[in-house]
Amino acid sequence: MFTSFFLELRAAKVPASLREYLTLMEAMREGVAAFDIDDFYFLSRATLVKDERYLDRFDRVFGHCFKGLETPTDPMTDLPEEWLRKLAERYLTEEEKAQIEALGGWEKLMETLRQRLAEQKGRHQGGSKWIGTAGTSPFGAHGYNPEGVRIGQHEGKNRRAVKVWDRREFRNLDDTIELGTRNIKIALRRLRQFAREGAELELDIPDTIKSTANNAGWLDLKLVPERHNAVKLLLFLDVGGSMEDHVRVCEELFSAARGEFKNLVHFYFHNCLYESVWKDSRRRHVEQIPTMEILRTYDPNYKVVMVGDASMSPYEIDRPGGSVERWNDESGAVWVQRLLDHYPQAVWLNPVPQKYWGGTMSIGMIRQLVDDRMFPLTLAGIDQAMRRLTR
Repeated sequence: MFTSFFLELRAAKVPASLREYLTLMEAMREGVAAFDIDDFYFLSRATLVKDERYLDRFDRVFGHCFKGLETPTDPMTDLPEEWLRKLAERYLTEEEKAQIEALGGWEKLMETLRQRLAEQKGRHQGGSKWIGTAGTSPFGAHGYNPEGVRIGQHEGKNRRAVKVWDRREFRNLDDTIELGTRNIKIALRRLRQFAREGAELELDIPDTIKSTANNAGWLDLKLVPERHNAVKLLLFLDVGGSMEDHVRVCEELFSAARGEFKNLVHFYFHNCLYESVWKDSRRRHVEQIPTMEILRTYDPNYKVVMVGDASMSPYEIDRPGGSVERWNDESGAVWVQRLLDHYPQAVWLNPVPQKYWGGTMSIGMIRQLVDDRMFPLTLAGIDQAMRRLTR
């Protein structure tokens, strides 16, 4: 198995040497990775890959060679409580799912929820009406309904909820990620407008030479302010929910932008822009920043980049109260339009592959809102977005 893995890496043009392969075998004999597939992955990657350019090829070959292989477990180990709880989840066939219909729109869904809360007296499981678990009711957890309210479930499963009735915790993006940011920085450099401002700290060699020559050879140093990118950028980042699938690429973009733009201000939102955003996801429930305050604080010369998968219930975009986790007095579309009216130079970067955009209604709605200024979160897409912002 290990030999075929090594040969497939070589066939995929990963420059792993025989010496590196023997080092891996020696580490395995010494029990460095033991019987843990994750430990073996990191050990083999550290041993056989010496250039980050080949990490993606390595991952593809590793996934092909060891697909389905799992770390053996001790049969005497107690099953985690979470596993036992999820045994109650009901998995429906596609035919069964097709038979379940939505209640008939946003207003009907909310009205029905109010009635259920008033009528229900106890816990329910496996049903199709009451607020419970493992059923087909529009309200509850660990079941399935094409359009419902999620209550009491730690994380999404089918991603069909139009509102989440729980306190949700998101995490900030890490702006120190280095892997993969190099090429993103190159793409971002199309958005440059150099200026010399501030204290004179940089030596102006041509002017120093000219001034010294005119001064009969006496050294006359000339200094100028440091040259830097004067573009001012507002970065709005969607976090939580379905964006958890795209954390890595968003962190790479965030890190690259931090290194490329001196005048960068970032904010977080969830799914769609509303009346407030936040700077720290750990304190977002107590430290919200009004969107109107941002419009008043940062002038229209700022360029805006919004990053999100735009994958949500259409209600979150076009209905008051449609937000998945709050009651918004005005629809998301109103707030997005306000932002675009104030900042005419704005784009949206979407981490979902472009070929799938047509299959999600909300992506089409956001794309129309931003006047077709949505670009894929790829190197080519970032390059196109930066070109658009320089018009």
